[in-house]
Amino acid sequence: MRASAFKVTGGPEVLRLVDLPDPEPGPGEILIRVAYAGVNYGEIQHRLGDFGEPDGETVTGLEASGRVAALGEGVTGVSIGDPVTAYLPDGGGYAEYAVAPAAFTFQLAGAPAVRLPDDFEGRAGDSDRPQGGFAPVASALPLPDGFEGRTSDPDRRPADFAPSTGGPGLAPSAVDRLPDGSDRRPDGLDLRTAGGAALVLTTAYGVLAGAARIAPGDTVLVHAAAGGVGGAAAQLARALGATEVYGTVGTPEKAEYARRSFGYDEVFVREGFPEAVLAATSGRGVDIVLDPVGGPTRLASFEVLAPFGRLAVYGEAARHPDLQLPVLPIWKNNRTLTGYNIGDLARRAPATVRAHGLSALALAASGAVRIDVTEEYALADAAEAHRLLGEGRNRGKVVLAVDKTSPSGV
Repeated sequence: MRASAFKVTGGPEVLRLVDLPDPEPGPGEILIRVAYAGVNYGEIQHRLGDFGEPDGETVTGLEASGRVAALGEGVTGVSIGDPVTAYLPDGGGYAEYAVAPAAFTFQLAGAPAVRLPDDFEGRAGDSDRPQGGFAPVASALPLPDGFEGRTSDPDRRPADFAPSTGGPGLAPSAVDRLPDGSDRRPDGLDLRTAGGAALVLTTAYGVLAGAARIAPGDTVLVHAAAGGVGGAAAQLARALGATEVYGTVGTPEKAEYARRSFGYDEVFVREGFPEAVLAATSGRGVDIVLDPVGGPTRLASFEVLAPFGRLAVYGEAARHPDLQLPVLPIWKNNRTLTGYNIGDLARRAPATVRAHGLSALALAASGAVRIDVTEEYALADAAEAHRLLGEGRNRGKVVLAVDKTSPSGV
């Protein structure tokens, strides 16, 4: 198979088109003939050596879409040729074939738009029932025998719940309409869009529902608001009941793009954002800040937290040295610092990752959340895609077209 791989760490130029043996799925795994692969900052980190030194030719790529090519032992409920999208915790998406855990592979056809019964009365804070307009999602793909992973702990919001369009605190219009005001509700995701969906949507949902514990009525600030996760997070926050959603970006051009594309109330240039956010919120601040940037942006984010506000960290795009944070200002100012890392969660609580993915993909399939694919590169041009992201010139979602002969519809 053809693949974009690297065998030494370094700049984008270390990515090269190579021929490698086709992989084979093991127990509980699915082999995917890749149509499209998403391009993410995590893959830049992989290439730079943040995940360790490569062992021979290494293929990165943390999400991909395509068609099922083969099934590993114990995998049922899916057939050869089915269109799927997958989160790939071990990489491999920048290739014509990729092996994905069945737990993190999601069928694209027939994803449900979740609705609650009219008499549903779940309230945030109840300990014995679904909370805040959340309803259980059924798995579209049975897991192999022996799959384990807790979906929730008894002292926190269940992790395997998806937002309803009619639950308490949720405005139906926020879910039924896209950020541009249209009311189209597609039946599913095409392969091109789905190529940049599995990691992005699962991460955005996980950091909001898991790390930040979003509740109806919350206000949210999203850093890197014009990117793949940022754009998805803004829309998911609204679907999960946020009343106001703000964003920050690096340039005025990105601010206009994010505001137009993802339905933010306001988007600010990142420099000097605390003053702008406090002014927009009449000095109160926001309940949740999502930060994949780090460094000075992270420190300044504490300044805009409302009482009991949560700063949810899920990346280090600025690559600043780690911060040394004093604890006293956190408790004295009623602040919370929380974190989200999908790789760690995939190892220790895979059922939670799957549940988050199912919930977010159901919203995307219903049309409530839109992924804006703005750039498409050939597999041989993966290095150019990395340059675009590394220099901060990207908007929306970037994908690699690996096999454009595969039908794009589902």
